[in-house]
Amino acid sequence: MKTLGLLGGKSWHSTAEYYRIINEEVASTLRGLHSADMVLRSFDFHEIEEMQRSDWGLAAKTLADAAADLESCGAGALLICTNAMHKVADEVAAAVGIPLIHIADALADAILADGHSTVCLLYTSPSPRDFSC
Repeated sequence: MKTLGLLGGKSWHSTAEYYRIINEEVASTLRGLHSADMVLRSFDFHEIEEMQRSDWGLAAKTLADAAADLESCGAGALLICTNAMHKVADEVAAAVGIPLIHIADALADAILADGHSTVCLLYTSPSPRDFSC
């Protein structure tokens, strides 16, 4: 099993859910006392939220640097534990030599597997005034 690198802490709530679900799936698949081999880099959500409001370039660099750190710690693949920060997924993926498992790819696979051809996606915004439909 490869070590999975988690870029979390954009809020800790989403990170906890990713951690829980990944471990539940590993335990269900492998049975027994198995759990996922993971390394986690968590962030202060306040700082990330400020970057989302003012400087997506800095947000991209922050996550890319953390992804490189996770790779150096032995991660064989990466996950970004929040939807909004996938806005900088290309920059993160470019900073490492390991795969970034992108949530949009997993979502598309699930949508197609369920036989859907039309979907509606909702998203959160760093600012309530940025909401659009």
